Amino acid sequence: MPSAARRVPQALLALALLSACDSGAPPPAEEIRPVRVTTVAPRTGGDVVSLTGTVEAETLANLAFRIDGRMVERLVNVGDRVTAGQVVARLDPTNEENNLRARRAELVAAQARLTEARNNYWRQQELLRTGFTTRVRYDESVRTLRSAESAVDAAQAQVGLAETRLGYTRLEADAAGTVTARGAEPGEVVQPGRMIVQVAREDGRDAVFDVPPALKDTAPENPRIEVALTMDPNVRAIGRVREVSPRADPVTGTFRVWVGLDNPPPGLRLGSTVTGRMEIGAGGLIEMPASALTRTQEQPAVWVVDPNAQTVALRVVEVARFDPARVLLAGGLQAGEVVVTAGVQVLRPGQKVRLLGQQGAAR
Repeated sequence: MPSAARRVPQALLALALLSACDSGAPPPAEEIRPVRVTTVAPRTGGDVVSLTGTVEAETLANLAFRIDGRMVERLVNVGDRVTAGQVVARLDPTNEENNLRARRAELVAAQARLTEARNNYWRQQELLRTGFTTRVRYDESVRTLRSAESAVDAAQAQVGLAETRLGYTRLEADAAGTVTARGAEPGEVVQPGRMIVQVAREDGRDAVFDVPPALKDTAPENPRIEVALTMDPNVRAIGRVREVSPRADPVTGTFRVWVGLDNPPPGLRLGSTVTGRMEIGAGGLIEMPASALTRTQEQPAVWVVDPNAQTVALRVVEVARFDPARVLLAGGLQAGEVVVTAGVQVLRPGQKVRLLGQQGAAR
């Protein structure tokens, strides 16, 4: 009996081995992953970019005295409007007035010496003609006359300089504008060139923005920018880029851009907060949903579907711009190709897929 019991398991084991070696058994079915896809196409429109900035004067002029002295009066303050030629500050004119009087006295004395020299010259000329004087005395009278004439010219120049310096004790605005800052108070002794008041001239207005490097590099040449008052979008103007800072801000990494406004309305006052809108063309970029983007070897990639074999392949792409909802590609895909938008994390190269629904290309 024990011998027969051992033979039964051995027979079962042999039968199992024969079944496993049967070459006619079908292989396990390949797993087909259901995925959602979309057909990509070039973007036909452009992106509208908005930035916040402020209104500034196109030209800021620092008004300063040309001579030193004690400032006795400042006639304007921050926020005041000034006109061309308006006096905005004065220095104590006492020293310059005394200097002018001294120079005028010197001029009178020089003119008296010139009159004496001229009379002596005419006398010597007549005496020489009649033979009652010598040639030496005549030549001496000529030299004295010329010296007196030069002295009068020099004295007149000194009077002119003294009058000019007296005029410099009055500081005048060279153009119409608005006072935005002050640099000295009455009673202070100021040096030449020190800013007394700063004037924002009325000959132009700029909208100033801090622009990220990526936007600066992709912006079109000479773009048309719509600038509107942030608190009242109905107050708006059109502008063009007038100047771009060649150096990035060391803290924010942005570039300052000055947009010159064309006929800005009165509502766009200095210091107002404004919003600038600019359209950036897509330039034939391919658009797809952001969910389609994955990575391979630290590079952006997408799963591309072979419509004939119903399999997927991983392809590296070049991203131009992206946001939470979409991605714009500069290379790696062609219009009309089908990419996976849902289920990208569970795929492998060459895997068969079943398309659950094909979305139209986003425009």
